[in-house]
Amino acid sequence: MVCGGFACSKNALCALNVVYMLVGLLLIGVAAWGKGLGLVSSIHIIGGVIAVGVFLLLIAVAGLYMIILGLVFVFQFGISWSCLAINRSKQTDVINASWWVMSNQTRDELERSFDCCGLFNLTTLYQQDYAFCTAVCKSRRPTCQMCGEKFLKHSDEALKILGGVGLFFSFTEILGVWLAMRFRNQKDPRANPSAFL
Repeated sequence: MVCGGFACSKNALCALNVVYMLVGLLLIGVAAWGKGLGLVSSIHIIGGVIAVGVFLLLIAVAGLYMIILGLVFVFQFGISWSCLAINRSKQTDVINASWWVMSNQTRDELERSFDCCGLFNLTTLYQQDYAFCTAVCKSRRPTCQMCGEKFLKHSDEALKILGGVGLFFSFTEILGVWLAMRFRNQKDPRANPSAFL
């Protein structure tokens, strides 16, 4: 029994199935836990994480690796490279657009949790934001750091981490596709040689 034979491919594919089942259950559990504790309030984020977890569970249970994992690899690989390739000016545009769509309460919570005031000193709205800011830094120093700079630092770190992790796991999906193709094209040495494959 040489590794690379039928038994080795079967065992590796079973192990990969178990890993994807555990990851799917973990994603669903973490999303439910985050929603239960009120850590994540966005229903879209919770729904997306649960959908990915259910999708991984279906892939693991059905074993439809070659087709589905191939498609997941393409999307995940593209999104991972996008996360790694997004430049600072695009991040600034996204943060700026998001800031003005937020409610005043959300902005106030962000300013207090990041201990900063206003977004960027690019518009006259910055003075208005700074005037209504309730962050602690305003009472300790004459000027507070702008929130945009702190957001850029955190978003840059998060995008690099997400891109790297996504890129790593996209290659495990290619391994799954390769193992499924290899397993499918091998004969079981214990089976009847005249049986239909």
